[in-house]
Amino acid sequence: QVQLVESGGGLVQAGGSLRLSCATSGRIFSINTMGWYRQAPGKQRELVATLTNGGSTNYADSVKGRFTISRDNAKNTVYLQMNSLKPEDTAVYYCNFQGRAWHNIQLLPPRDYWGQGTQVTVSS
Repeated sequence: QVQLVESGGGLVQAGGSLRLSCATSGRIFSINTMGWYRQAPGKQRELVATLTNGGSTNYADSVKGRFTISRDNAKNTVYLQMNSLKPEDTAVYYCNFQGRAWHNIQLLPPRDYWGQGTQVTVSS
């Protein structure tokens, strides 16, 4: 059973910083892209940042210059450093990876895996 567990969310004032972490566990065979998505109340889930195992990054325009994604490939862990936070960054943040994992003796096809989410609230 593959698990992704986010941590580091919380309440912060506008202009403050938070660092999210996402630890993975389970019988993971390979990971390609790791990333962070968020969903605000009444809105669809949106991409925040992704990072491939080759080092390519992709950021939402709204977070460029403020957020930085990084990963520890040895630990299959991904981080999101969030600076200069704004009230509009308030959302549940979800960790994601695209990769393959084992189920019993079967190697599953590539698919998305998701964490349960961590709440980030930015007060004005």
